Amino acid sequence: MSTQTDTAFEAAVEAALGQEQAARGDTTQEHTGAPETGAEQLTPLGRSLRTALDGTFRDVRRDLRAMLTGGDFLRDPSLSVPEARAWTSNALQGIVDAGHGGAGFPTSVGGDGLVASSVVNFEMLALADLSLTVKVGVHFGLFGGAISNLGTEEQIQEFVPQVMSLHLPGCFAMTEVGHGSDVQALETTLTYDADTDEIVVHSPGPSATKTYIGNAAADGRMAAVFGQLEVAGTNHGIHVVLVPLRDDSGDSLPGVTIGDNGAKGGLDGVDNGTLSFDQIRVPRTMLLSRYGGVTDEGTYESPIDNPNRRFFTMLGTLVRGRICVGGAAAQAARKALSIATRYSLQRRQFEAPGREDEVLLLDYLAHQRKLLPAIATAYALSFAQNELVDTLQSVQSRPVGERDQKAQRELETRAAGLKAVSTRFANDTIQVCREACGGAGYMAENGLTELRRDADVFATFEGDNTVLLQLVAKGLLTNYKAMWGDLDMLGMVQAAARTFTGTVIERTAARPAIERIMATAQRKSDSETVLERSWHVTMFEEREQHVLDSLAQRLRTAGQDESRAFEAFNATQDHQLLAARTHMDRVVLEAFIAGIEACEDEATAAVLNKLCDLYVLENLAGDRGWFQEHGRMSTVRAKAIVPALNQLCQELRPLALPLVEGMGVPEQLLQSAMLED
Repeated sequence: MSTQTDTAFEAAVEAALGQEQAARGDTTQEHTGAPETGAEQLTPLGRSLRTALDGTFRDVRRDLRAMLTGGDFLRDPSLSVPEARAWTSNALQGIVDAGHGGAGFPTSVGGDGLVASSVVNFEMLALADLSLTVKVGVHFGLFGGAISNLGTEEQIQEFVPQVMSLHLPGCFAMTEVGHGSDVQALETTLTYDADTDEIVVHSPGPSATKTYIGNAAADGRMAAVFGQLEVAGTNHGIHVVLVPLRDDSGDSLPGVTIGDNGAKGGLDGVDNGTLSFDQIRVPRTMLLSRYGGVTDEGTYESPIDNPNRRFFTMLGTLVRGRICVGGAAAQAARKALSIATRYSLQRRQFEAPGREDEVLLLDYLAHQRKLLPAIATAYALSFAQNELVDTLQSVQSRPVGERDQKAQRELETRAAGLKAVSTRFANDTIQVCREACGGAGYMAENGLTELRRDADVFATFEGDNTVLLQLVAKGLLTNYKAMWGDLDMLGMVQAAARTFTGTVIERTAARPAIERIMATAQRKSDSETVLERSWHVTMFEEREQHVLDSLAQRLRTAGQDESRAFEAFNATQDHQLLAARTHMDRVVLEAFIAGIEACEDEATAAVLNKLCDLYVLENLAGDRGWFQEHGRMSTVRAKAIVPALNQLCQELRPLALPLVEGMGVPEQLLQSAMLED
């Protein structure tokens, strides 16, 4: 960092130390600064960091914090599964009563018209209860989103107001026992009967049973059912039809078999269940027909001729669900880090010479290394999520026919990658936080075990992480020159051989800042360079470029030989995952740089710069072997990384409280008994 930035950081540390010292002499433990919501008190730096991290939709986040801290949105972890489900349903009604049922829906039916607000709502709810978050996502985001994105204007006008008011609780029935990730191979049939002008919905066998369906076991009255549409003997691929499930008394309708998945590894408040259909008949008008349907004359009609393109266009409109899941998982990690870090600022262990009291946990370097790099990564992912949400709003606020298709494909790829990265980070980080709190962290009343249970499945739903990273690699290999979803395994291999000639990396929103960083870079010694942003950018870009180029070369050897397509694909899966991961690392770094550039407060920007250094070095430390194997990092630089990491942790240690305040989790929502002592 520059001398000016160093001075600003030193001033921030000095101010934080003064506030901490004052707090130690104040038994109320309240910190300076006016409360943001309710009784919450924030340090000035914490408030400024929160403003920077809240992004474009900070007003929406502030309103959600006020709602969550002012209502009954924290579930007792001792509730039984039936009790947890009842609590979650009541809390869902509370969200509607508070006026948040219209987030993301069109203004024509009383919604707020902001696609992004539904994502922000989902993220913020994760700060309170993940069962409630998922319940909201299933009903409003998936069921309601399917209608508003795939339905005609008439269908939207008829059904969406009932969704927004909770008068029509719904399910999103995609996954089957036999097929999860491979949606195009679903077995459920939707057959048009011209004699009665109806769609016949049928599960042809046990493997066609819809499973893990949220809202199905107890509350759902209707489902958006995915299946193979057949009209006049021709299969037109996957479409979606609305199917009533229960009558007004809550009993299943004839021909609908509803099961209960029962106890799960977490998310006790979500009533996941199974659905199967025995020749269920619904009016033709229940087929969501924006991208394909049956005309009054009984013929199939679609504005998109290519079946594969039609399928991926339909799924592309549902991309915000994937963005929601990644964002909520990252919020859960921030909550865990807030609990663990605050605990480490009050828990003492072992005496040390020259100290009156036992040593605070966070004064130990090993403890700092557990928590502070994770906090830095949480900030990095938050900036990347904000950028993704802004892109979603920009791309999908336009009518489908007017959207930039390359931008849409990049959005889908970025959403897949960030979801995979964020959910992996959440599961790893919550476990580290649990361990960092010792035996206390294992008590349900302290919040971490519930977070760990509930966040676990985020790595699986809305796309298995391994599959999603393969989709990222596919998008990179084809340079978005064709709809990557159109390509099967053979197509991907052939496209890589045909079109990949060494991509010039396209930078994200941070392009001007990075170009300035690279233009002003100065040659320094190997040890000094580990804290130079230009070196950081170079390392991330060169790693991504080399991994992607070498993957394309390996696939190119398969050429046009169809018989070797699977072997080529299968043999390079590890390479594909590495290509996706290094791409996302670079994207996240650029988002962090853009976030720092947008920060107007000098001291806050200086702290963010330190956090960015910590994020980068933690990332590079894990890949030192790769960089050295490929001649990209000298031994001197590789050895300098860990001492620099330790130094950064020690420098940021005095700012621990403002750093967790900045992550945006109100103390009232931590729900951790050990912090109340």
